[in-house]
Amino acid sequence: MLLHEKLKRYRLILASQSPRRRQLLSDAGLEHTLAERFECEEIYPADLPAAEVAEYLSRLKSEAYPAVLEARDILLTADTVVVAGGAVLGKPADRDAAVDMLRRLSGREHEVITGVTLRDDERVRSFSARSQVRFRRLADEEIDYYVDNYRPMDKAGGYGIQEWIGYVGIEGIEGSFYNVMGLPVQRVYCELDAFVEE
Repeated sequence: MLLHEKLKRYRLILASQSPRRRQLLSDAGLEHTLAERFECEEIYPADLPAAEVAEYLSRLKSEAYPAVLEARDILLTADTVVVAGGAVLGKPADRDAAVDMLRRLSGREHEVITGVTLRDDERVRSFSARSQVRFRRLADEEIDYYVDNYRPMDKAGGYGIQEWIGYVGIEGIEGSFYNVMGLPVQRVYCELDAFVEE
């Protein structure tokens, strides 16, 4: 039986305001309900290894979800970070931060990590996916054009791979393209399938 048929017995709740995550789940045929916005302070311990931050934050969001999960509810939370030179780059606070992030990524390789947590009324499962992304060297005017004409402030690392900057700036990717967009769909599909089968 295909996963979308198995999920008819469940209510998959996506607790994310990201339009990209909503679209990716829909495009994979995974019917879901969008959770109402809720507050979660996305703070992690300073000594937490960069590779573990996204998964930690996805669990934090899951724990912050205010509603009680009923039987047959599955909550999905996710967080994406960019790791460059050992530093975690989240969403830029303003234009200057977005420009600075893109300058740091220009001409270099970085890692995109998405952490995902699945939770029902009894179980919790967290995992993460990693992708390597390589930018060619970007001119300052290219960075300025992107920041001024697109919406980098709601994206980890200050860029969206599916936007202009991805088309003209990215030389290569190793790993899941969709992970760089914000949700490793293939891995989520397999993990969800195993979750409902347990």
